[in-house]
Amino acid sequence: MGKKHIGSSFDDFLGEEAILEASTAVAMKRVIAWQIAQEMKAQQLTKTDLAKRMHTSRAALNRLLDENDGSLTLTTLASAAAALGKRVNLQLAPA
Repeated sequence: MGKKHIGSSFDDFLGEEAILEASTAVAMKRVIAWQIAQEMKAQQLTKTDLAKRMHTSRAALNRLLDENDGSLTLTTLASAAAALGKRVNLQLAPA
């Protein structure tokens, strides 16, 4: 009988790390979408108004605000922030 491995294999570890990274990205997307929606309310902007300011379609803005859509790019985020008179502040932090 061969030796049994105790604990997770390296592949399992990598899989868990990928899930953690994906979960973190989804959480950040939800926060960003919420912040944009709150700023739109504060400025009394409709989705159509913000889309015009961003020089994009309302459908593209809907994707940005959809917390389940993972297609957010830094360019789109920067465009939305600029259209709201804001800027994006991203930084690396200790894990």
